[in-house]
Amino acid sequence: MGESGTPGWSAVGGLVGREQELGFIRSFLSHAALQGGSLIVFGEPGSGKTAILDAAADFAAKSGTQHVRATGVEFEAEMSFSALNQSVLPLMDDFELLTDAHRTALGVALGLDDGPTPDMLLVSNAVFSLLQHVGSVRPLLVTVDDLQWVDRSSAVVLGFVARRLEGTRVGFVAASRLGVESFFDYNGLPERTLRALDDQAAANLLSVHFPEIAPQVSQRILAESAGNPLALLELPRELSSAERAAHQDLPGVLRLGRRLQSIFESRISGLPPETRQILLLAVLDGTGDLRLLQKALPDHLVTEGLAPAERRQLVLVDENAYRLAFRHPLIRSAIVGLSASSERLRAHRSLAEALDDQPDRQAWHLAEATDWPEERVAELLYQSAQRRFRRGDSVGAVAALTRSADLSPHQTDRSCRLLEAAYLGANVTGGLRSTQELLDEARKADPQLSGSLYAAATSAYLLLNGEGHIDTIHRLLVGAIEDRDAVAHVHDQSCADALGTLFLVCMLGRRPELWESFFAALNRLGPNAPTELYLLSQLMSDPVRLGTRRVLDELDQAIGGLDKNVNAWSVSWLSSAAVSVDRLAGCRDAMWRVIQDGRQGGAVALAINASQQLSLDDFATGQWEEAEQLAEESLDLCQTHGNQLMEWIAFHRLGLVAAGRGEVETCRQHADRITRWAVPRGMLNAQENADHVRILSAVGQGEFELAYQYATGLSPPGVLPSYGPLVLHIALDLVESAVRTNHLPQATAHVTAMHEAGVSELSVRMALIVGGCSAIVAPDNQASNLFEAALTITGASRWQFDFARIQLCYGERLRRVRSIVESREHLAAALDAFTRMGARPWAIRAETELGATARNKMRSSSIGLEFLTPQEREVATLAASGLTNKEIGERIFLSHRTVGAHLYRVFPKLGITSRAALRDALMNLDDRRKA
Repeated sequence: MGESGTPGWSAVGGLVGREQELGFIRSFLSHAALQGGSLIVFGEPGSGKTAILDAAADFAAKSGTQHVRATGVEFEAEMSFSALNQSVLPLMDDFELLTDAHRTALGVALGLDDGPTPDMLLVSNAVFSLLQHVGSVRPLLVTVDDLQWVDRSSAVVLGFVARRLEGTRVGFVAASRLGVESFFDYNGLPERTLRALDDQAAANLLSVHFPEIAPQVSQRILAESAGNPLALLELPRELSSAERAAHQDLPGVLRLGRRLQSIFESRISGLPPETRQILLLAVLDGTGDLRLLQKALPDHLVTEGLAPAERRQLVLVDENAYRLAFRHPLIRSAIVGLSASSERLRAHRSLAEALDDQPDRQAWHLAEATDWPEERVAELLYQSAQRRFRRGDSVGAVAALTRSADLSPHQTDRSCRLLEAAYLGANVTGGLRSTQELLDEARKADPQLSGSLYAAATSAYLLLNGEGHIDTIHRLLVGAIEDRDAVAHVHDQSCADALGTLFLVCMLGRRPELWESFFAALNRLGPNAPTELYLLSQLMSDPVRLGTRRVLDELDQAIGGLDKNVNAWSVSWLSSAAVSVDRLAGCRDAMWRVIQDGRQGGAVALAINASQQLSLDDFATGQWEEAEQLAEESLDLCQTHGNQLMEWIAFHRLGLVAAGRGEVETCRQHADRITRWAVPRGMLNAQENADHVRILSAVGQGEFELAYQYATGLSPPGVLPSYGPLVLHIALDLVESAVRTNHLPQATAHVTAMHEAGVSELSVRMALIVGGCSAIVAPDNQASNLFEAALTITGASRWQFDFARIQLCYGERLRRVRSIVESREHLAAALDAFTRMGARPWAIRAETELGATARNKMRSSSIGLEFLTPQEREVATLAASGLTNKEIGERIFLSHRTVGAHLYRVFPKLGITSRAALRDALMNLDDRRKA
């Protein structure tokens, strides 16, 4: 049987990713049933050649075509006519149709009769005549699998026949491996080559058969399989359940399993020992650098030694560039699988000696060449972990720390290194499940947990994700930090990392008394405190009081220094400080790098944070579709990795978007989720963020009294509470709702407080908001100048939502004072902005105000049925075509949850209640627009 004979890579409707090939086969067979013909299907091992032949046989059976098949077998390649036996014997009942000479020749060739060896031409004509006779009665399909292994005699006969089938109603379809020598003569016959599955088809196949695989594991399998269907099905089966779920690290080279290993075994095992040694070095090195291989094997001529592997098409060698490349990633796994452990140890030692100028790679190879504890190697790996983390390779850092712990002969050192790995796993890579295992291992190695700061910080993070109360977690961390001097070998870095976790605890708790111990410990660190932590502590905790010009300048300088060499940890902390004072624009490129790294299984926890910070920035700048997508992506990652702590932030972002769009019920659900999670844990900050969502929703719905009550609960009028960064985000809501509920003195007091605190100096956005609020509370004879001053601030228009809201307030004020022409200008601009964003409640309000100016309708209504955002329109169109939510998401790179949310909004806008009505509703919408 062929190497890809597994029926398991099919899906409903056919083979995944092979729609074009199946269509071609069906077309060929339809033609062959009438006119005959031949086709050779080529493909790499495991590409699905057998599955294509099976599909051809199935199609033949359904169309009434008779089918006979044969399969070449490697160990039967010297048995004459073995494949021909398989093809012809099922047709024995038709032998009587042959002439005596043909029947005798064929019987002797097949071993049915005795006699002298028949002439090959006579046998070939006999087979052709037999097939022609059978096909004249009923269409016939002959399939031959593994044509490269068909014996010489059968290959000659089948080749003769294949070239003469036109006009016979006999089809011949054979499958053969690419680049493998064969007795069969392919020249002149039609060919079809099976290429690797494309990325989307490969991902679909993997997700259908292994839906439980973690994203980073899926990415690794997709990369290793390189679109090979058999590999996509077999590689996951060789992983343990812990490996599939990313609870355990994957091996450096994936295990192949018996079926995949057998595909390559004959091509590798027959190589000279020297060639196999070079190939093993190349696999374990992984760079393809021939100069390194030559350095590791000074007594060999590497390029000459690789020649046999080149001839067998296992590798490509570019002597000019000094590079080697394997023709398929699976060959690497096969080479390792066929090597002995002693050979691998020797290879790692040779590479370590050759890498004396590359300490990180040298340390890793030394570790792989060591099978017992050795402090020298453990320390080299520990130092490598620090360097890897500084470069942004957090996953590599955790792996190096864990391996360093394995090689540590002293239990205290082992415990410390495990604790550091656990801390990074929790805070950076997102491996919360494996974090608990590392923490438990560290306790076994050193019950006293001499590295208690990392133990406390990691335990705190796990408690934050569980049922821990904020006060309990705070006491745990503060106690460990204050006792740090009792542990002689605890580094300042561990204190800084523990302080980072304490900062998070204080932010979540939000109460001023929690911050006292944090700032006391930060001051003790003095100049050793990381710049990012210092900036974060000043700007995210209490920007109103601590966001001085010096601190802001230092932040601007740090943002200006962001480049590809800054690690994800620093990017995360800097961006969190930046978003607090509206400076995320300068961090976006670096944050997208963090997100891409997380998508590939790297620093997942930091990618979640980056997605959530960008989502908040997108909301403020009017990019609501991207804001929603990023929030949804972060939520999916949180749920995949069990990160409950960051889920509520995703719900806050999604709640803001829902509030802005006027989706009251969705908004309420998101806010209630946050509250249910936060209240039992004493996380006041999360509770206030839930109220932030409720405030914005109330303002959008015109429920200004409710908005005022919520807003003044967070920030009493005229008071900007300490350690309450949300006071800046709700300032416009508070002032507008106060004025609309006849609380003008309170609104004025709040504006005065913002002026006195210098809030407008924090950022352009804050200057816009303070200026807009000042205009809202001003008397009519002063308001216009204040509105104009706010709206002409350089860079203010970037903050589209706030800018449009202030334009709306300005237009409303102008209309009330009878400045009709001027009011129309600002109301129309606000309406356009709200329409682009999808801010339905504010758009309705702006259009209502425009209507009140008694001007002829300036434009066709953008409200009601026609108020679809571009992405809502795209989703609706795809849904109308019959695609499922999952299929739509895969096509336009959204989660199925986001697609469902779009349709949830689209239905009421179009006045329908089901997908079946989408097509007609969209057609009616287009007709109205043309009218």
